[in-house]
Amino acid sequence: MLCPVCKKEMVDVEHDRIELDYCVKCRGVWFDANELELLLDKYNLQDCDLTFSKLKNKTSEDIAEKKQKCPVCKKTMGKIKIGDSSQTIIDICVNGDGLWFDGGEVVQLIRHASKDIQQESNAEQQVINFLGEVFRI
Repeated sequence: MLCPVCKKEMVDVEHDRIELDYCVKCRGVWFDANELELLLDKYNLQDCDLTFSKLKNKTSEDIAEKKQKCPVCKKTMGKIKIGDSSQTIIDICVNGDGLWFDGGEVVQLIRHASKDIQQESNAEQQVINFLGEVFRI
């Protein structure tokens, strides 16, 4: 699969039933539609408002950031603002194929998710550790 940003071949990274596509050049990550839920479920963050099914209806037309094409269906993806003050912007396939995160945006999403559900566990750090294992960061 080609990276939607730099058009280089991405590598498949699999860990604990979650298979992601990772661009070693720009550090972007592609989640197929169900993979985000698998990651959130793994760390008991499934009650947050950042599941794929909830995100797909939140696209915004007023975001000036360059639009990317979905690496699966090749259609122009929508943009979604997540988070509070930082307003992280992620890309979502309008056909439901998945989500694109530029380098570092997955960690921002998880931080937002763990704040949403206000749980006492260390889920945020567990996900960051998971991503560190997967991507060797």
